[in-house]
Amino acid sequence: MKLYEKLADSIGDQIQRGVLLPGDRIPSVRQTSLNHHLSITTVIRAYLLLESRGMIESRPQSGYFVRARSVAGTKPAPLQAATPDASAEPSQIDISGLVLSTLQSIGVDGAVPLGSPYPDTALFPLQRINRYAHAIARQQTFWGVPSELPPGKPELIRQIARRYLENGAAVDPDEIVVTLGATEAINLCLQAVARPGDAIAVESPTFYAISHTIERMGMRVVEVPTDQKTGIDVSALAKLIESKQVDACLLMPNFHNPLGYQMPDERKRELVELTNRHHVPVIENAVYNELYFGDAPPGTLKSYDTQGLVLQCASFSKSLTPALRIGWVLAGRYRANIERLKLLNTLTTPSSAQLAIAEFLENDSYDHHLRRVRRTLMQHASLMRSAVERFFPEGTKMTNPAGGYLLWVELPRSTDSMRLYKSALDNGITIGPGCMFSRSGNFGDAFRLNYSYAWTPEIEGAVVTLGKLASRYAALQRKEEGEERDLAIR
Repeated sequence: MKLYEKLADSIGDQIQRGVLLPGDRIPSVRQTSLNHHLSITTVIRAYLLLESRGMIESRPQSGYFVRARSVAGTKPAPLQAATPDASAEPSQIDISGLVLSTLQSIGVDGAVPLGSPYPDTALFPLQRINRYAHAIARQQTFWGVPSELPPGKPELIRQIARRYLENGAAVDPDEIVVTLGATEAINLCLQAVARPGDAIAVESPTFYAISHTIERMGMRVVEVPTDQKTGIDVSALAKLIESKQVDACLLMPNFHNPLGYQMPDERKRELVELTNRHHVPVIENAVYNELYFGDAPPGTLKSYDTQGLVLQCASFSKSLTPALRIGWVLAGRYRANIERLKLLNTLTTPSSAQLAIAEFLENDSYDHHLRRVRRTLMQHASLMRSAVERFFPEGTKMTNPAGGYLLWVELPRSTDSMRLYKSALDNGITIGPGCMFSRSGNFGDAFRLNYSYAWTPEIEGAVVTLGKLASRYAALQRKEEGEERDLAIR
């Protein structure tokens, strides 16, 4: 390879990897000549080669710049995130690696983020909240002792308690401990109610971060069968509790990730009566509670708790702003322990973020914002369900979410969703394959879709592509099954 070709390939590789972005200025010919110990003629030839490849452009009197990528009429380049072997058996799939590669692929330029676990930030009043945060930060002074010590800023705690009251639930403000998002809240609760080696019951399927958190703490995940409409099987959970196979529960009864259901209130009451009777603590993940599609807020496990054994975790990340990462725990009888663990784990939660949200809740119309978000998500859910029904093969099933922004889709005839996942990546589309949501590798014929994003031609086109790919693999599955039957008959 000639010197100018090597230089062109080196710069081109930096562009492909995102080190140099569209609009970035390329070092001048003279500077590149000095840096690489090459002649000016060699550098010019390399730049001309990059121009011919459509990667850079010359601007008179300004130099060379990375060329903007064409958007219309082009197929996204295959995503470069490392992907697991789609042909592997479910038990052989590295679920942690699969989760990481899926999250990495969501950030790749041009990817359609149907596999994202996060809501579209366009739904949130980020600029308004950021203005509050910046103004508060400018006014703050430091007196040597952090003002963010647990349980949190009184202004925010009061607003959280008021929010519960507005939703029909009176809570004790002294029970609230502010955290760095719901993730820290769940971590603190697990540390407070269980020890390494303890067994934690979860729904099956369940959000992969829950299982990872439990196992990272040296605890064991116990998956309990879960209905797509009514939630965890309480009778199955009762057998596990009565046989001393469960030490605590970590559940998401409202707008479950990934299934989207809202557990009926009667089943919630039955579950809490069971766990209270056996003195089993329950961590209730309530991060999606404000994103309901009905006329009234959903009931909670916490509302049926009479012994302080239900610890409810929530945050503003899914309903107001993911940027500030503010959550909280209604800690019940574990309040003092949660506060101590918060101090030991992260010491503080930034006061400017707490006060900014408190200011927004005090002065802006949070209810108006939520009504708009709920209406938008409900419309998007309807559009996504209609598109899946229209474009996916016969026999495809899906949930009917009661809130949130996630849709669970089951492919026909045990069609392998890992095949679909890999082909979707090759087409610049991300999905959440079902095996991510079970430590035992179940749900290999299912996947999760995020419908929070604006319904654009790009989103619709991605769903159409997924439908075509799913139809291809469903037909292949039928063919393979037919061949196996023929062999059995012979």
